[in-house]
Amino acid sequence: MAAAPGPLRRAWYQWKMKRFPWRKKWLVGFDLHGNTFWEFKDALHSLRNRRIAHYSRSTHYGDVQISPSWMQWLRHTRFDPPSVTEQHQDLIRQARMKSLAAQADARWASVPSALDMPDRQQPVQMLQSRDPDSGVTQTNVEHEIREQPQLAEQQDARPAPAAERDAAPRKKKKKENQDSPWNQVSQPHDWQPQGWSPAPAKRR
Repeated sequence: MAAAPGPLRRAWYQWKMKRFPWRKKWLVGFDLHGNTFWEFKDALHSLRNRRIAHYSRSTHYGDVQISPSWMQWLRHTRFDPPSVTEQHQDLIRQARMKSLAAQADARWASVPSALDMPDRQQPVQMLQSRDPDSGVTQTNVEHEIREQPQLAEQQDARPAPAAERDAAPRKKKKKENQDSPWNQVSQPHDWQPQGWSPAPAKRR
């Protein structure tokens, strides 16, 4: 932010802001970065005056910053130019928004997430219904996953119906392939593939 203009520069600003009839270009205002904003008449745009900005000489063109309020005025979406008091209030508002955003980021970072590493994940907790008379108990997903193998074992331990027991012997077992190389090797990690030697073809 540039320093506040001195008394001589303020006097020069006041003189340039006077809208005399013979003057075709006059100063409208300045921002806190040292940029000045001007308005002048143009024959091609007789319905409204043109608006331009003169940047500070001490600022590089790549480092020029124009506030949103002045940008609205340059694009004719704002009628009155922003005052110095309004620009100071805008800076205070931006600083407050940055502090609130930093606090919100800190709160989100302190809460464990499912996307974090396993050592930072949220511990498993049992979630029960608030209404004890409803008879409904809410459990988390991990608790349900732990109960699924137990339910499967209980279902397998139940005796099969009579119709299924009678139909069981009728099913034919699939004939195991005795020529499978996996049946010939006791230790699969020692198995090595062998060359293929086809049998001679039979004449028809």
